[in-house]
Amino acid sequence: MVLEYAKRKYTMDEVLSVLEPELRQWFSRFKKLTPPQEYSIIPIMEEKNTLIASPTGSGKTFAVFLSIINELLKMSKMGQLEDKVYCVYVSPLKALDYDIEKNLKQPLDEIFQKEELREKGFTEIRVGVRTGDTTQIERSRMLRRPPHILVTTPESIAILLVAPKFREKMKSVKWVVVDEIHEVCSSKRGVHLSLSLERLQHLTSGNLVRIGLSATIHPIEEVAKYLVGYNDDGTERDCLIVDTRFVKPIELKVICPVSDLVHTSAEETTAKMYKLIKNIVKRHKTTLIFTNTRSGTERVVFQLSKLKVVDGDELAAHHGSLSREIRRDIEDRLKHGLMKAVVTSTSLELGIDVGSIEAVVQIGSPKSVSKCLQRVGRSGHSLEKLSKGYLIPLERDDLVEDAVIVSEAKKGALDRVHIPKNCLDVLAQHVVGMAIEQRWKVDEAYKLIRRSYNYHNLPLNMLKNVLRYLSGGYQQLEGHRVYGKIWYDENENTFGRRGALVRVIYSTNIGTIPENVHVKVLTLNNRWVGMIEEEFLERLAPGDIFLLGGRPYEFKYAKGLTAYVSPAEGEKPTVPTWFSEMLPLSFDTAEAIGRFRENLFKMIRENVPKKEILKFIRRETSSNPKACESIYNYFIAQEEFLKYLNVDVRHSDKNIIVENYVDPENRQNFIFHAVFGRRVNEALSRIYAYLIMKNAKRSVSVTVTDSGFILTVPGYIPLDIKRVLEMVSKENARRLLIEAIKNTELVRRRFRHCATRSLMILRNYKGHEITVNRQQISSQTLMSLVEDLAEFPVLSETYREIIEDLMDVENATKVVEDIENGVRRYIILKQYDLPSPFSHDMLLTGYSDIVLMEDKKALLKSLYDEVISRVKASDIVLTEN
Repeated sequence: MVLEYAKRKYTMDEVLSVLEPELRQWFSRFKKLTPPQEYSIIPIMEEKNTLIASPTGSGKTFAVFLSIINELLKMSKMGQLEDKVYCVYVSPLKALDYDIEKNLKQPLDEIFQKEELREKGFTEIRVGVRTGDTTQIERSRMLRRPPHILVTTPESIAILLVAPKFREKMKSVKWVVVDEIHEVCSSKRGVHLSLSLERLQHLTSGNLVRIGLSATIHPIEEVAKYLVGYNDDGTERDCLIVDTRFVKPIELKVICPVSDLVHTSAEETTAKMYKLIKNIVKRHKTTLIFTNTRSGTERVVFQLSKLKVVDGDELAAHHGSLSREIRRDIEDRLKHGLMKAVVTSTSLELGIDVGSIEAVVQIGSPKSVSKCLQRVGRSGHSLEKLSKGYLIPLERDDLVEDAVIVSEAKKGALDRVHIPKNCLDVLAQHVVGMAIEQRWKVDEAYKLIRRSYNYHNLPLNMLKNVLRYLSGGYQQLEGHRVYGKIWYDENENTFGRRGALVRVIYSTNIGTIPENVHVKVLTLNNRWVGMIEEEFLERLAPGDIFLLGGRPYEFKYAKGLTAYVSPAEGEKPTVPTWFSEMLPLSFDTAEAIGRFRENLFKMIRENVPKKEILKFIRRETSSNPKACESIYNYFIAQEEFLKYLNVDVRHSDKNIIVENYVDPENRQNFIFHAVFGRRVNEALSRIYAYLIMKNAKRSVSVTVTDSGFILTVPGYIPLDIKRVLEMVSKENARRLLIEAIKNTELVRRRFRHCATRSLMILRNYKGHEITVNRQQISSQTLMSLVEDLAEFPVLSETYREIIEDLMDVENATKVVEDIENGVRRYIILKQYDLPSPFSHDMLLTGYSDIVLMEDKKALLKSLYDEVISRVKASDIVLTEN
C-alpha cells in the first residue's frame, strides 16, 4: 500500500483550467480555494482514493463533489450519462443526507439553467436520497429514473445490492463518499458499510474510487486503511491523505461558576452556571449548548426558559427522542439565523449545516479531545471565523477533565478511534446478502470478506461456523423457528440462497442499530412502579439500588421486558438513572489526566509558590481564575491527606493508588484511583469483583467511574486485595472477564441484539412486526439452548461485543501487562475510616440522581470537612506558598 500524504498544493487557476466551462464559470464566484480544496480536487479527478481530514465549514465536501460533478457534466455533454448511479454518498445521519441533497441541487440547478446546455438537450445530473424513510412511490420513481448521485445511509446500500432491478443500476458506480467517517468506522454500522463496499466493488468489477471525510480523526492512517481495505493478494490499497485538521482558529476556555465546588450549595452553583450561560447567549448571535444526556438537555431548556434568557421561540431542545419534523424545523430555523440558543446532547455534533453559530457551550466534560473539537467546531462555520468553546464543569473531576482536554487540544492531540473487528453477527447478515446475489465458492467469498479492513484477519473456521449456523446446521434450533437462510455444501465448499422468502427476510431485517425500548418496572407482587430504559436495565445486577419516581428500589431480576424490584426505603442508590446515557472518558484523555496529576503534585511537593502553580494551570488549560483556584485546592487537599497517612507516592498515569476504606456501615471499600476511562475500568472492576466473589465467597458491589472504581464488600472481613490483584495476568484477563459477565443481564440483552443482527431472531416476518418483548423472550430461550454449543457464532459475538466494544479489554489487558512488567504499579494504602478527597466524587456517583443533589452536596461537604479537620488536628500542616 502507498499511504501518501498530500504535499502538492494546486492553485485556483490550475483547478479552473481542468473544469468544464459551465462549472468553471459557476465556481469562479469563489475568490480562493480552501486548504482541503487546494490538496484534493485534482487528485480526486485523477481517481485516487482520498481521505480528507479538515474542520467543519472548510469546504471539504464541496471539494469532492466539484470533481465528481465535473466528470458527470463531461459525460452528459458527450451523451454518455445514462440512467445509472455513478456516485454513492454515505452518511451516518439521515438529516445530513437531506442537507447534502439540498446543497448539491443548488449548483446543479444553476449550471443546468445555462441556455446553451438547455438548447443542446444535455442530460441533467440528478441527485436523490434513499433511506429507510423513502416512500414506496419515491423508490419506484427512483428505479425508473435513478439519481446519478445517490445520497444514502450505510444500511440502504446493503438492501440495494440485493434489489434485482436497482442492483443493475449500481454496476456503474465509480465513486463512494463516506462522510463523518470517524463516526461511521467506530461502530457496527461501519463494519456493515465496509462489507457493503467490498460487495459493491465486486459488483462494479473493481472500478471504485473511495473518498472519506472527517473533521476530527485519529489515527488518520488507520482510518485510511478502514476506508480503502485490501487487494486480493492481501496488500493494502493505495490512499492519499489530505491532512488539514488544524487550519482553523479555535478558542477554548474552562469556566467554573464558583471557586469552591464543595461548599457552594447545588442551588447556588447551578444558578451561577445559568448566569454564565445567559451572558454567553446575550453576547453571541447564536449559541449551541451541549449537555451529556437527553434528560440534561430538557432540564437546561426548562431552566433557561424560566430565566427568560431569550424569547420562547428562539430557544429549543434538539435530541434523538424528538420527532423528525420537530428536529428539521429547529435545524431550518438555526440555518436562517432565527434561533438564539439550541440545547442538544449529541444530535447536532455532526456536520449538518446549521448556519452561523458563534459560540458553543459544553456543560460537564465532553469526555474526549476529539468530541470537544467536533462540538466546538460547529461554531464559526467557515475557515476564517473563530470557533469559540466554553466548557462549564459542575464537579471537581469534570473540572480536571475539562482542563486537561483543553490542554491536549492546544497541543493538537486527538483520541484514538476504536474500530470493531470480526463482528460475526454483521458477517452473518452479509453472508445471507451474498447468497441472495449468487452462488459462491467459500474460498471466493472468504477472499472478498477479507478485503474489508474489519475482517482482514478473520480465521476461515469462523466463517465456516457462520455458514453452518445460517444453513441450519444446529438441528436443536429448528423447533424454535430458527430455520436455514442459506444452503451450504461442506464437501463442495459452496453456498447459496435457500427459499424464496430469504430476500424479503434480509431486506426487512437488515441493520445494526438495536431497537430502543422501555422496560416495565413492577414490584414482586406485580404493583406498577414505572419505566426505565433497556440500556439502564442491562447495567443492573441483583441488589443494585436505583431511584424511580423519587423512591429507591432494589433490583431483583428481569423477565422479558419487565424488571422486578422491591422497595428499599432509606437506602442510598448505587446506580444513578442517567448513567447509561453518559459518554465514557476516552483512554487517551484519561492517560493525559494521569500525567497532569503527576505534574501538579510534583510542583506542590517541590514547594513551587501557589501563585506560580495557578499561573501554570491558567496557561496550560485556559481556565478562568475560579477554575484554577478550585483545581489547586482539590490537589492541595489530596496532598495533605496523603501526607497525613504517611504515603510517599502520588497519583500519576503510572501510580494506581488503592484506598482501603471501611465506611460507617462497616463495609470494606477498595477504591482504585485508576484514571483509565469507564470502558477500561468496567473491565478491570468486573474481573477483580469476580475473583473476590469466587475466593472470599462474598457478594461485591461495584461502582465504576471514569476516574476509577470501587469494590464494596459488605460485612467486614480481612481481605488481602494484593493477593486478588496478583491473580490477574495478561494471559487470563480476557477469559476472567468473560467468566465475570456470564449470567448477567448485560449478556442476556446483548445476545438479543446479536441474534437479531444475525437474523436468528427476526424483527419483521412476512410484513408483521415482532414485538421486542417477544424477541427478548425468544432470545432467552435460544440462549439457554446454545450456551453449551462450542463456538456458536452468535454467542461468541455477544461476548466479543461486550468486552471489546462496550468495555475495553484490550487496554485493560495492557494495564495488567504494564503492572506485570513494572511499568505501572498498584500502591495499596493502609486501612482507614475516611476516604481521600480524590475519592469523594467517586463514592457519591451512586447518589448523584438529580432528586438527591442537595443530599449529595451535604455528604460531599461533610466528607471533605472531616478530612480537613483531621489533617489540621495532626502535626502535618502544608506550608502556604
